[in-house]
Amino acid sequence: MTGSVEAAVRAALDRVRDPEILRPITELGMVRDVRVDAEGRATVSILLTIAGCPAARRIEADTLAAAQSAPGVSSAEVVVGVMSPAERKAFVERVRGDRGARPQQFGPDSLTRVIAVTSGKGGVGKSSLTAGLAVALAQQGLSVGLVDADVFGFSIPGILGLSREGRTEQPTRLDDMILPPVAHGVKTVSIGMFLGDADPRTTAVSWRGPMLHRTIEQFLRDVWFGDLDVLLLDLPPGTGDIAISVGQLLPHAEVLVVTTPQEAAADVAVRSALVARQTGQRVIGVVENMAGLVQPDGSVVDVFGSGGGRLVAQRLSDDEHGEVPLLGSVPLSPAFREGGDRGEPAVLATPEDPAAAEVIRIARAIVGQGRSLAGRSLGIAPR
Repeated sequence: MTGSVEAAVRAALDRVRDPEILRPITELGMVRDVRVDAEGRATVSILLTIAGCPAARRIEADTLAAAQSAPGVSSAEVVVGVMSPAERKAFVERVRGDRGARPQQFGPDSLTRVIAVTSGKGGVGKSSLTAGLAVALAQQGLSVGLVDADVFGFSIPGILGLSREGRTEQPTRLDDMILPPVAHGVKTVSIGMFLGDADPRTTAVSWRGPMLHRTIEQFLRDVWFGDLDVLLLDLPPGTGDIAISVGQLLPHAEVLVVTTPQEAAADVAVRSALVARQTGQRVIGVVENMAGLVQPDGSVVDVFGSGGGRLVAQRLSDDEHGEVPLLGSVPLSPAFREGGDRGEPAVLATPEDPAAAEVIRIARAIVGQGRSLAGRSLGIAPR
């Protein structure tokens, strides 16, 4: 009898996923032992990768809930241990599979669609849009990663709720592999996660070109995202060192240009796209942000003018590169801003908000442009 109950507990544990790797703990070798006595009391022994694992409480709670749900279990307890070096090595090998110790995750042969989000100047809402698009894509069933490549002006952890009250959730380090935290279904990495105990609200990063290049290179090499459908990069504004490094490291990446409606912003947005093209990247579209403020009566006040997004799209369209579409115009929205301030993106918290609804629509348009690991099951046409 106890054997069948133990089998039921193990089956229930198949539903417990590591929150960073998003695979079952049974598949990852994290379940050491399952025992059930004659009275139905279950004891589950699990192994964490390291002491103080950031996901420890969630894994323990999910394991306990799964064990308690198994038929024949009257009560359950979870015993938590830590992997030995040999067990941790086996864990890393299970995660990486047969792709080697230091893989090039997003090379030209990768099925992951890499999209760099850029703007000519700061203050156009690029990071909020990138985070919103990442969450919206994840909500559509895609496996999504996000690299906050804006080293000087990192804000993605706060927008996604990974940084609260001066403390930022940190990745898990296993030897030379870094497991990124997951927020709203998006695997995310940012330099703000590597500042130790420093308050990200009062800490500045002051680096020059070579260090910036190595940082982006390490994010792409050592941070283990696993199989992704889409990897988004939130680039810093302008045409500086990081934009050039991304072009060198990911020459096959696609580029999404963010601008605001006024002509001055449109001019510099075009320049950022031209730099991307110089490294061989393809511009897939333009998004106009802060396109207007919707009034209670339905009318729209063009606070920052109008037409900038269409102007950028027109200037980037030519016979050599084809038509660059204006993928959407996102209106000004207090709810959209408030969601980012709370770490609860509006595409989840208030999807009916005009700005959130437009970002969700743009995400669908991006999916319709290309393929992914999930292929036809997501309705994604081949590129």
